[in-house]
Amino acid sequence: MATGTQSDLALESTAWDLGPLLGGQGEESIDGQLADAQGRAEVFARRHAGRVAALDGPGLVAAIGELTAIYELIGRAGSYASLRFSTDTADPGRGALMQKVRERSTAIETTLLFFGLEWAALDDDAAERLLAADGLDQARHYLRTERRYRPYLLSEPEEKLLTEKSVTGRAAWSRLFSEQVSAIEVGAGDAGGTGEAGGVGDAGAGGEALDVALSRLASSDREVRRATAEAVTAALAPGLRTRAYIFNTLIHDKAVNDRLRGYPTWLTSRNLANEVSDESVQALVAAVRERYDIPQRWYRLKARILGLPRLADYDRMAAVTTADEHFGWEQSRDLVLDSFGSFSPEMARQARRFFDEKWIDAPVRPGKRGGAFASSAVPSVHPYVMLNFTSRRRDVLTLAHELGHGIHFALAAKQGILQQNTPLTVAETASVFGETIVFNRLLAQTSDPEQRLALLAEAVEGAIATVFRQIAMNQFEQAVHTQRRTAGELSVDAFNEAWVASQRELLGDSVELTEGYRTWWSYVPHFIGTPGYVYAYAYGQLLALSVYQRYVEDGGAFVPHYLEMLAAGGSRSPEELGRIVGIDLADPGFWAAGLDLVEGQLRAAESAAHDAGRIERA
Repeated sequence: MATGTQSDLALESTAWDLGPLLGGQGEESIDGQLADAQGRAEVFARRHAGRVAALDGPGLVAAIGELTAIYELIGRAGSYASLRFSTDTADPGRGALMQKVRERSTAIETTLLFFGLEWAALDDDAAERLLAADGLDQARHYLRTERRYRPYLLSEPEEKLLTEKSVTGRAAWSRLFSEQVSAIEVGAGDAGGTGEAGGVGDAGAGGEALDVALSRLASSDREVRRATAEAVTAALAPGLRTRAYIFNTLIHDKAVNDRLRGYPTWLTSRNLANEVSDESVQALVAAVRERYDIPQRWYRLKARILGLPRLADYDRMAAVTTADEHFGWEQSRDLVLDSFGSFSPEMARQARRFFDEKWIDAPVRPGKRGGAFASSAVPSVHPYVMLNFTSRRRDVLTLAHELGHGIHFALAAKQGILQQNTPLTVAETASVFGETIVFNRLLAQTSDPEQRLALLAEAVEGAIATVFRQIAMNQFEQAVHTQRRTAGELSVDAFNEAWVASQRELLGDSVELTEGYRTWWSYVPHFIGTPGYVYAYAYGQLLALSVYQRYVEDGGAFVPHYLEMLAAGGSRSPEELGRIVGIDLADPGFWAAGLDLVEGQLRAAESAAHDAGRIERA
């Protein structure tokens, strides 16, 4: 594999250009953008406040046009500030800019709150007559779904108060958590002098970013993995009580909001946003929990492959082969683009723009937000992708995953700012699909039994992480949200116990949970910024696997239907989007069929382990 200096230099120079969000005018133009948005919002309020019920069809179309123009201005400023902050959360200036934009954007949104409340208050017949008007293609589904919140809306003064206070409430606590986690430095531990390139070094070698340290858990050397896990646990310890307090505060904040609005469960508001019922989510969770034997079978098999009596928690992501492939940035780019092109030239064309036009920020840097994400930004500009690329095979698949999101955003831009984004339950379809295309290319390129085993192991572990682990994390959230509402503030030990209970149910006796692993809930950002989010990963993964299976069955005839689904963005319900590609999300057997596909991946990995001579056939 290519490992030369050129590839490393290419990676280090891969930084995004945020200038288009400001029209090339520089950061000083943000104040002008927000002032323009505020002025437009005040004019809009004077024209329409108290009069939404009197709008006719053309009047509603015109009002939506005014609203989207305001949201575009806010979105440009907000995207610039948040994306800039994500690449250096330790920079006070970037944090201050993001806070300023949030505060001013919230003031603008507060001015516009009346419109949504008055729209929701219309009787159903009147609303449907208005929705039939020509010119609402970029807003019709959005307006219809907004009315589902009608039973849970408060009065206008109350809604304004909650919106204003959110800046110094949930948003502020979420930012503090992000800064706390981004500042974590994992000290190098003593791995027994392995000498492995990129391994854990001497104790005096200094700290490293949490994401970089966690990537060491894929090492083929168990001492490196053990020392890394101990170092991560030690790094999590100093701020543990602070992060627990932040989590406690946000759980209670949500409980108060849910009580005031009358939501029956802690998850109802998330389900409404995802356009799914409480019952359908319960069915998904139950179906996945009933198949926890799949991850347990894999971890028992992996222990045999690694020659261990039982895995410890720090062994779960261990490489199953000694070869640790290195993928340079340029090599990874070419692999992803070529793989996408084999599916659809349009898909490759869209992906290439991310590289050529500087829409990606890839290197690991001090203070940079961990993980990876894609941002839709605003339809009038383009999406962005952030990575922490460490040149491992998993990073190549992450690149494909996030570019899948990015392509989805780009194709759906024509739906406008109100309908570009899909519910979270469908949002992972394009990302997992893109990742699967690249995975299958990697698999097709190797006939070596060891390498095939390594790839298939990654596929199984990806499915476990995205389906089963996310449902286990959903159960952790269920436990702490429920307990916080009945027992009051939770101790660190209470969080730890809930975390361990969810992991023990998932893993059974196939994995030993070490004492240090008890605190590893404390760096997961989804629990803080998007409570209830995690089950959507399982939903999206199973949907994406089913969509890819349809491609396998239908071949090239499937491609235009897939691109049509992506281009529809959030203009249709999840069920309607599924029907475009021949998937029936209302089928009670859908989840079981998706889980059968995951079990098929496990069987393929078992066969590969036999072929590689790593285990004996039963």
